[in-house]
Amino acid sequence: MSDPIRKRDPQSEPRRRFVKGAAAAALAGGLGLARSAHAAGSDTVRIALVGCGGRGTGAAMNALEAAKNIKLVALADAFPHAIETSLRSLQSSYADRVDVPPERRFHGLDAYQKAIDCGIDLVLLCSPPGFRPSHFEAAVKAGKHAFMEKPVCVDGPGYRRILAANEEAKRKGLAVAVGHHLRHQVAHKEVVRRIHEGAIGEVQFQRIYFNSGGVWVRPRQPGQTEMQFQVNNWYYFTWLSGDHIVEQHVHDIDVANWIKCDQHPVRANGMGGRQVRIGPEYGEIFDHHSVEFEYADGSRAFSVCRHMPNTWGAFLEAAHGPLGRAELEGHGVLYVNGRSPQRWAQGPDGHQLEMNDLFAALAAGQPYNEAGYAAGSSMTAVLGRMASYSGKVVSWDEAARSELDLGPKQLAWDAEAPVQPGPGGMYACAIPGQTRPF
Repeated sequence: MSDPIRKRDPQSEPRRRFVKGAAAAALAGGLGLARSAHAAGSDTVRIALVGCGGRGTGAAMNALEAAKNIKLVALADAFPHAIETSLRSLQSSYADRVDVPPERRFHGLDAYQKAIDCGIDLVLLCSPPGFRPSHFEAAVKAGKHAFMEKPVCVDGPGYRRILAANEEAKRKGLAVAVGHHLRHQVAHKEVVRRIHEGAIGEVQFQRIYFNSGGVWVRPRQPGQTEMQFQVNNWYYFTWLSGDHIVEQHVHDIDVANWIKCDQHPVRANGMGGRQVRIGPEYGEIFDHHSVEFEYADGSRAFSVCRHMPNTWGAFLEAAHGPLGRAELEGHGVLYVNGRSPQRWAQGPDGHQLEMNDLFAALAAGQPYNEAGYAAGSSMTAVLGRMASYSGKVVSWDEAARSELDLGPKQLAWDAEAPVQPGPGGMYACAIPGQTRPF
């Protein structure tokens, strides 16, 4: 896939077109004059990173790589050490375009707002997913373009907040990108296009997998409050990550919905539990889920994800129809009955392509919004978790309308965390057949 920005003068034309698009958005979408004047007052696109972990740092690198006139001017994270680690990494590769003095390094639970408010054009929202709705709302309220890492919500109330904020983003003419990098990769785009054109006939069922050995663990540190421990070890708490079916497997779930022309399932049933990842350091999430998603036309997507060492690993999506099947595992293969398989290489890294596409649209003044389908995919993953945790059949409407808000009543380091450790420091996890889905 070609990079539409790099074909042009990287110092001048992208910014001229960005300014033109920003001015048009200000007129059509209702941005204030101050916001429009700021965009027109410099040849530099100023960005901030909120969430300075590995994926956030990678997203910032991808953004800086997308065009030469992009400058990182602010960093925000709950913890100061994450900011300094990220800054060192970014400066080592992009020293001339990373301008983040101490006064624009913000830490704490309100750091995101300070970064949004320091004169930027676009914000990269890469904090733990449980914070995504509030951070996106703040970016939209301030009139900032946004890139959100996936998933964009961890519960029904968060899903509805994302949809509402996105309607406001559309009214303001803001660009919104989401980190579903598979949608930008060559192999996925080629194969899904052919599925939509009928190459394998009507899709009857899909198989999707995200199986790995697991991720990092951050042990409790002396003097940490319970809230600090959970935010630092966020992957293992449902209110922050959504469980790994939401945080990771949402990639495959998004592809399944994409193959179904961005329809979402109407119901799900599933099972899951904890078998090998048990201990106080692992919070409350499961280590395996198996879910059957049913779409309105009766077709199914069979979903498996697990975190178990020494087992079959897979990051795979497959679609089956009466005329053949398609398989996507980095590369893409189309098997049409009676024909030789067609193959496509994965192509350039989708994380870079998604940033190239975002900044190309901004430079051209073109509408750009990925939040709608991304919200649907995140909510589909939440639906799957509800089915897996409860062991019940859960409908889309029940899940999407659920009032179960997983977040804390108050967000502060000394506030009570939504879940508390029990005897031996262990956290209670869901029990299918006993846990209510919503």
